[in-house]
Amino acid sequence: MHPLAGKTPPESYRINIPRLVTQYYTTTPDPDDPGQRVAFGTSGHRGSAAHASFTERHVAAIVQAICEYRQSQGTRGPLFVGMDTHALSEPALVTTLEVLAGNAVACCYQEGFGYTPTPVISHTILAYNRSHSDQADGIVITPSHNPPEDGGIKYNPPHGGPAGTEVTKAIEARANALLAQPQAIRRLPWSRALASPWCRPFDFVTPYVEGLRAVVAMDRIREAGICVGVDPLGGSSLAYWERIAEVYGVDLQLVSRTIDPTFMFMAVDKDGKLRMDCSSPAAMAPLVGLKDRFALGLANDPDADRHGIVTQRHGLMNPNHYLAVAVDYLLTHRPGWPQGARIGKTLVTSAMVDRVAAAHGRSVYETPVGFKWFVEGLLAGDLCFGGEESAGASFLAMDGAPWSTDKDGIILGLLAAEIRAVTGVDPGDIYRDLEACHGAACYRRMDAPASRTQKEALMRLRPEDVQARELAGEPIEAVLTHAPGNGASIGGLKVVTANGWFAARPSGTEDVYKIYAESFVGEDHLARLQEEAQALVAAAFARAGI
Repeated sequence: MHPLAGKTPPESYRINIPRLVTQYYTTTPDPDDPGQRVAFGTSGHRGSAAHASFTERHVAAIVQAICEYRQSQGTRGPLFVGMDTHALSEPALVTTLEVLAGNAVACCYQEGFGYTPTPVISHTILAYNRSHSDQADGIVITPSHNPPEDGGIKYNPPHGGPAGTEVTKAIEARANALLAQPQAIRRLPWSRALASPWCRPFDFVTPYVEGLRAVVAMDRIREAGICVGVDPLGGSSLAYWERIAEVYGVDLQLVSRTIDPTFMFMAVDKDGKLRMDCSSPAAMAPLVGLKDRFALGLANDPDADRHGIVTQRHGLMNPNHYLAVAVDYLLTHRPGWPQGARIGKTLVTSAMVDRVAAAHGRSVYETPVGFKWFVEGLLAGDLCFGGEESAGASFLAMDGAPWSTDKDGIILGLLAAEIRAVTGVDPGDIYRDLEACHGAACYRRMDAPASRTQKEALMRLRPEDVQARELAGEPIEAVLTHAPGNGASIGGLKVVTANGWFAARPSGTEDVYKIYAESFVGEDHLARLQEEAQALVAAAFARAGI
């Protein structure tokens, strides 16, 4: 833990926003430098103008590539554009609208140039496409919970969720070609773009907020009279929480209304960085400190696709714990859901979710890391819930229709309030009851050193490369390099026993690989799982001659 973790940052943490915006407009990225090229990760391209990795040139190239892609797919409906509260988001919105107008793409942005959460763009796309033949899609300008100096942009196709790998690779390749050929980017100057018929202000807030009664029991929250504290963490959800309190009459108190792109109001994260991570105990220290004032505390990251749940008795809930509680509750309080619909989870999400789902007679759909793997299932109703260990999830509306096909931190927060209102029990206590039924889980993630060659080898491992028959004293039941739910490569390795598992995945940015491990035996068993995981991976490297 950094010595400043959980504390107010000193003045030295304040970023120079005028300089950052100047760098956005004046820096020319080098298309031949891998660190300055367009690179889509699990959810969009992220970078910083200070490092020549998120500039006007990047955004213009990406949006031009999106325009060309959507045209190739016959997407003719409006493109809904949202942005969060990071310093580079508004300059990037200007660039985005100029290029969309230059390509004669009808687009909608929040009226008054307000902020729009990721799940709202997803929900709006789905709502439009249900009643129109000219399919809509969307762009969200956000680096999620990344530090204040970062920027990001991602594309949501007509299915409303994060674009899949095939789509992002095509956009990435074209955008990188455009970095070297900026003359091929079509755009209108700002004043002409706004005056054109292509760019239109739009009210995203009202339909989303008024639609919430279809997915969460808002009346039960109001009737219970519970006091809920909400911290938007200076993000795009602020106007939504204000309207929710107004429309539904719930006892909802905003503990902060601050919008400051330096994010100097945040507590320092565990590694000494400013990071608006609503699942981090250090970053969430201020709200946790207020827990006795409220029956429940809720928070979102800047684009509101993640949730943080603070209870009076247990403080900040571990995201894995809350996912298990949410699944357990929803499967007994949503009679309108399809009976055969499965529970979606990523391969590094707690096995407590598997045990809870099995207790309700539901199957689990396990995928590689990334919410994109749940999109089609949520859209079709084959999945009633999709969640990942990093505090992101979404679920179907009460009648079984899709609500959002991207992570929705707002409805996950409201669900916690519904659970508290309907059951009268602290969600943290509900998790303790689940432990009494299914066993107590110990979960941890750690990093282990790995060279670039070793990381590449880890991604190429096959099940037969693991020759061990036992892990931490138990017989190995499964060795996975592909997800059991959809058969997609997990980009690493997962080894499973009756009471524990580990997964090893290479980092995309550092010379390490990540080890996720979970034990239903105890902390000593968890430590042994971690130790033997490293030995098992090292043995696989040795057999590969690395």
